[in-house]
Amino acid sequence: MKTKLSQGDIQHVAKLAKLPVSKEQLKKFYEQLLSVVGYMSKIQKLDTNNVVETSQITGLENVFREDEIDEKRLLTQDQTLANTKRKYKGYFVVDAVFDNE
Repeated sequence: MKTKLSQGDIQHVAKLAKLPVSKEQLKKFYEQLLSVVGYMSKIQKLDTNNVVETSQITGLENVFREDEIDEKRLLTQDQTLANTKRKYKGYFVVDAVFDNE
């Protein structure tokens, strides 16, 4: 199979990914990538003119519902804050999450 892929390309990609690659690994990866590219070239030769494009095949569609408040599950502010260790003017008090550095 003829390809424009070279071992230098493998080295370049490894360098971009900051991955150290030995000479043995370079040869192995080169052969594996050639195999993958060869397989893809076979797929590209398939006649897909009568194949309908799709992103999924199950026929499922998004199902949406209206947002509704379940009054039975609501707590009052006092109930919500009843077991907290620290609160201030009706809010939870928590330690800082971000540093100001």
